[in-house]
Amino acid sequence: MDTSTAVTGSTPASQPATAAPVVLTAAAIAQVKTVIQAQGFQGYFFSIRVVPSGCSGLGYDLNLVKETKAGDQTWEQDGVTIATDALSAQYLSGTHIDYVTSITGAGFKFENPNAKSSCGCGTSFTT
Repeated sequence: MDTSTAVTGSTPASQPATAAPVVLTAAAIAQVKTVIQAQGFQGYFFSIRVVPSGCSGLGYDLNLVKETKAGDQTWEQDGVTIATDALSAQYLSGTHIDYVTSITGAGFKFENPNAKSSCGCGTSFTT
């Protein structure tokens, strides 16, 4: 399955689009689609941002949003339109997001090559 994507929204027309900063696994895409369908959020963007959070300083903020913010980068992967801001894209570059389930719970798992360390509970990171 081809999951290659190109970022739009912040690339000037004279420059080629760049690769998407984040790639979601099939399980993550399926979970986002499930939530969109269950909540009636068709046409919404899956927003991924890096925000100040936790004991390590930075965390991930995931939301379904009706509209993007000015300057956001957007791209589509397997029918899900994803958005992030330019600063978050720098922290997220090369990140893979999976959706995992276990006996202790379920959630999105980030494999971020830019994270130098993370807190013990895994909810925040530092670069």
